Amino acid sequence: MADDGKSAGGGLRHRRLTVPVSDEDLRDLKLGDIVYLDGVIYTGREGMYQRYLGDRAEPPVPLAEISNVNFHCSPAASVNADGTFNVGAVTATASFRFSKWLDAWFAKSGCKLIVGKGGMSPADYRDQLVPNGALYLTTVGYGTGALLGRAIKRVVDVHWLKELGIAQAIWVFEVENFGPLIVESDMDGNSLFEQQAALVNEKVDAAYGDLKRPALARYGETTNRKDEVV
Repeated sequence: MADDGKSAGGGLRHRRLTVPVSDEDLRDLKLGDIVYLDGVIYTGREGMYQRYLGDRAEPPVPLAEISNVNFHCSPAASVNADGTFNVGAVTATASFRFSKWLDAWFAKSGCKLIVGKGGMSPADYRDQLVPNGALYLTTVGYGTGALLGRAIKRVVDVHWLKELGIAQAIWVFEVENFGPLIVESDMDGNSLFEQQAALVNEKVDAAYGDLKRPALARYGETTNRKDEVV
């Protein structure tokens, strides 16, 4: 459950949640809150999604029994000769790449928190996370991968290591004070990235308003920010 919610410097709220997270925990979270996790989480990215949902291979353990927190991550890990593991940095990977799996994923996994990098689309939040009572937490840049790695107390298990390899296997971690993570979506489907991008974009045109239009432009360029250039 959440801690007492004391604010961090600058008015940010800190929340420390015990995994598995509860619906009450998630309802308390607001966009921009700083979250730390205690308990068991597991990694999963395209290799796992393809094998589980695309190839319809059941995992050795039902994922809902492991945790309700899925971390989009490829750990910097190695396997020792005695079968034990070394885990260093655990840097998140971009979550938008897994959008196509979300419908089937939530139906099977019971997931309530996705931890990743860069966020999902507004449609994903509205159509997938909100109906399933789930939220998205984003990591804070590449440099925090090593910091997050220090929060791993032990490797509980690794599934599909032989089939998928180190990067794509399902790593099950026991973590303590795992963070900082930022609440990127809320229970209404609002997105912190989307809100902040809108505020920035409002002022971009004004910032360039006094400049002359370019006399020459290369093929494929546009001066209209609404145009999509491939």
